[in-house]
Amino acid sequence: MTLQPFAGVRPARTLMIQGTASDVGKSIITTALCRILVQDGLSVAPYKSQNMSLNSYVTPDGKEIGRAQGMQADACGIPATTDMNPILLKPTTDRASQVVVHGKPYRTMDAYSYRHEYLAEAGMIAREALDRLRLEHDIVVLEGAGSPAEINLKDRDIVNMRMAGWADAPVILVADIDRGGVFASIVGTMELLEPDERARVKGFLINKFRGDVALLQPGLDWLEQRTGKPVLGVIPHIDRLKLESEDSLSIQKLATAPHPNGELLDIAVIRFPRIANFTDIDPLIAEQDTSVRYVTRPEEFGTPDVVILPGSKNTAEDLLFVREMGLEPLLRAHQERGGWIAGICGGYQMLGQQLRDPNRIESDNESLPGLGFFPMETVFATDKKTERVSGQAVGWLLSNEQAANDSERTSFLIEGYEIHMGRTSFLLETEHPMTVGILRGTTEEPPHQEGARSTDGKVWGTYIHGIMHNDEFRRNWLNAIRVDKGLTPLAVELRFNLLRKAEFDRLADHVRQHINLQLVYKIMNPNEEADQ
Repeated sequence: MTLQPFAGVRPARTLMIQGTASDVGKSIITTALCRILVQDGLSVAPYKSQNMSLNSYVTPDGKEIGRAQGMQADACGIPATTDMNPILLKPTTDRASQVVVHGKPYRTMDAYSYRHEYLAEAGMIAREALDRLRLEHDIVVLEGAGSPAEINLKDRDIVNMRMAGWADAPVILVADIDRGGVFASIVGTMELLEPDERARVKGFLINKFRGDVALLQPGLDWLEQRTGKPVLGVIPHIDRLKLESEDSLSIQKLATAPHPNGELLDIAVIRFPRIANFTDIDPLIAEQDTSVRYVTRPEEFGTPDVVILPGSKNTAEDLLFVREMGLEPLLRAHQERGGWIAGICGGYQMLGQQLRDPNRIESDNESLPGLGFFPMETVFATDKKTERVSGQAVGWLLSNEQAANDSERTSFLIEGYEIHMGRTSFLLETEHPMTVGILRGTTEEPPHQEGARSTDGKVWGTYIHGIMHNDEFRRNWLNAIRVDKGLTPLAVELRFNLLRKAEFDRLADHVRQHINLQLVYKIMNPNEEADQ
């Protein structure tokens, strides 16, 4: 059973994926269905009205949306737009978030103020964005947030059941069996829904299953009898799926196990409380010769080959965390014994001498000393820089041998994106660190030098998210570390963006095998004859 395309003729059909809780797999199931429908010849767009995430994505026109919607747009084979995620909330503290509206910062608000002062307007913005998508595509696949049964939030909901009503979308409820209590979570969620909301739920997907589904069948039969709703599929756990995760709850699951023989490069990533755009690390996890682990405490630090300071939504507070946890002296000792350090965005800012925030943009700290690896300071501005960038980045090795000096080093074409409030400048021009690259962005800004590197090349930083997704650059850096460790350099084998495309298809094939797709099509198309 298939659907007939009709993009531009009338508003698109809709289908909504909601979950019994966070991290049950809503984003991945939405991605899989987007890819399946595209494979079946339909024009498909993803949509999430309001997203809360520190893992964001920059659209081709330089706007910021949730990482999941950017990934889902890639799965659909279309450019991402802010209509796919018109409201993005980026937590800055436990009680406040930066509100990003159609890709640009609106203001930082605490939860109460956002809910009571802005949520109604946010709902209108979200509905208008969905209406535009529905005029451009055959199907819009909506994703909910958290659980639709959060009774304290339901009266002003713009992301779960109220949005399903506005979109007239049938709902598939996803539950995670891997965490236990799957039948209780489904039945409990249904019991807390209003009668009209329960009617909108057309079936269930049980996700992350391990084992023999025959042993689960009595429970599935009971669930269908108890709720009167079909189980649309039991999706087995898919091993080591190399697609981005949006929820920081899943960070630790992405780490690779240490290798006992020392042949792998040991990469320690500092896990900040406000870690942002942690998908920068994904290509390193996928590499053949790396072991990646996340570190929060001194006893976890060990003796890594590399330490990465990743992005942060609150650089000052996360730097204080590094100090409070006792990680700063370990970083200095790591450098003194010849270890490698890389900082990305917020992590790069920390490598300087000073952080200044005169307008309290990111925190209450007007001034804070940095780690002091580079003679630079960062001042946090009131406007955010969000753009895609490309240019040349200087490498470390030349012809698989260490170059005699920096002028002999090879360079690589790179692409990435910048998202930051801070503006970094160097305090000592005569000691200006070696640059990582010459970049041109999507704006009219002229080419400029970007990033910093120590004389020996072992400490470097950049504002460019996605720099590790550049295969030749990444392999050249890893090979320099290998040579320093006495290991032989390796050829470029991982083509991460090609791997990512293949993973979309692997995911789609996996879900297609385990879902009643004919019934899903019927759910999306209840009143029309469908082609056989």
